[in-house]
Amino acid sequence: MPEKHPKRPRDLNQWARHMVDLATGQSKDGKPATDTSPKDPAAVALGRKGGLKGGKARAETLSAEQRRESAKKAAKARWSAK
Repeated sequence: MPEKHPKRPRDLNQWARHMVDLATGQSKDGKPATDTSPKDPAAVALGRKGGLKGGKARAETLSAEQRRESAKKAAKARWSAK
């Protein structure tokens, strides 16, 4: 299978920076430069922890009637004409 070309950034400013980096030799791999500030590992862990238990915890707190109404609303939104 042929190798895919890297996608260019959608933002015009990022694309321009990428072109300057290529022209000056600062970027040799052809990939656009990314933000140098890494994500905070503590924040990532906290967000993941909440994401893993979010839906289940919400379902446990809802009553049967509330779950039924939520399911009806979701079905109506999914199957209604756009």
